[in-house]
This record gives sequence, C-alpha cells and structure tokens, in this order.
Amino acid sequence: MEEWNVLKTFSLTDIGRTRQINQDYMYTSEQPCGKLPNLFIVADGMGGHNAGDYAAKVTVETVVERVAASSESDPVAVLGHAIAVANSLIHRRASESAELEGMGTTVVAAACVDGCLYVANVGDSRLYVVNRREIRQITKDHSLVEEMVRMGGIDRSQARNHPDKNIITRAVGVNETVEVDFFTVELREGDLVLMCTDGLTNMLEDEEIRMILSGARDIVEKAQELVKAANENGGKDNITVVLIEP
Repeated sequence: MEEWNVLKTFSLTDIGRTRQINQDYMYTSEQPCGKLPNLFIVADGMGGHNAGDYAAKVTVETVVERVAASSESDPVAVLGHAIAVANSLIHRRASESAELEGMGTTVVAAACVDGCLYVANVGDSRLYVVNRREIRQITKDHSLVEEMVRMGGIDRSQARNHPDKNIITRAVGVNETVEVDFFTVELREGDLVLMCTDGLTNMLEDEEIRMILSGARDIVEKAQELVKAANENGGKDNITVVLIEP
C-alpha cells in the first residue's frame, strides 16, 4: 500500500491568551526516523519557572534521539523504550537541581506504518481520529477527573468543568519509572489524525473540534481555525495542534 507512505501534515503551537511562556513542545517528521517511517510527538510540560518547558523540550528531543538510534523495528518497543529513557533523564535532572524539582511533562507520540497508527501516551495530551461522521479519542487521559469518570463518580459533562481537571495522575519525569499506554489504530480513507495539548481540548468540545475540521478547506486552515477558536473561547493555556492526513 504505497499510498500510505505519503503523509500530509501541519503543526502549530500558540502561547494562548493568559500564559507568559509556552511550555508545549512538538516534533513532526514525515521522513524516516530510525526504523520508523515517520514520527510525531506532542508534549505539555509542567513545573515552575522554566522547568515545564525544559521538561517538554528535553523529553521530545530525547525520544527523537532514541528512536533514531534504535535498531528495533516494532513501533511499540521503539516508542516505549525512548519514553522510558526520557523519563529517567528528566527524573534525574529534577533531582539534581532545585530549580527543576518537581518538573514533568505529558507526551503523546505516534508513527504511521503501513496504514496503521501506533500511539504511545503518558498524561492528558490527546490523539484523536476524526472523519466527517465522528471524532474518536484514541488515547485515555491519565488525570484525576478521568479516573473519577471511569469509577462512575462523575459524568462527562461534570468532568469538563471540574475544578481538579488539570491534575494529572501520570507524567514523564515525576517518578523513577513511567507506565506508558499504547494504542494501535487502523486508519481508513478520509481519516484525519489530531494530536493536541489540553490547551485545545479544555477550550473546545470534541464535537466543536470535528465541526471546525470538517468546515476548513485544507490542513493548514484546519489547524489555524482550531487554535483561533481555542483562543476565542478563552485561550487559558498553551495550544498545540498536529494534524496528519494519511
């Protein structure tokens, strides 16, 4: 299936309307990285001063380095090992510096191989598959509120405006080891992959995201309209969007 090797992608990051610094970081490559034919990463750092953006940047750069150096061809093994190495590095540096203490980051990474999307996730940055009919969140948020929804304590509508919605239960760099979730999705014609930080999803409902993506002319306009809408709805956080058209 040669056509699957040709990806159209566009990415955008924006500081938003209220933050002084952009703690999001991303990486996109339509070209091979190590044994993977392409690689896409989004990270949302947390921590005081510059610690959050440092954690996100170093994590993304470390994942790219480890993927490029890996002799493994299994995407799950490649991504899992790379994120584990990044976790150890961030955790060690946080323990060595008072300024970086307590830092961490979300990470969602993906590679498209022969029509299948392989996804690794830690935290509450998300990956969706969107088409004209539906929007599907593939990743599962590692957040306090998501745990409450899963346990039946609150419903989805309550979760959206819950005061603790920004508390995440899993992040890269916080502990000595990190548990990574993996997902595999078979992509179909007409599917669009969206990777994003919570600066987008806290400002827009899933259906609003689908409508914006359906209404825009091309992949560039789709990304720009998502960021614009998130800012118009408050822009309370940094906003990062990566779009992939297989």
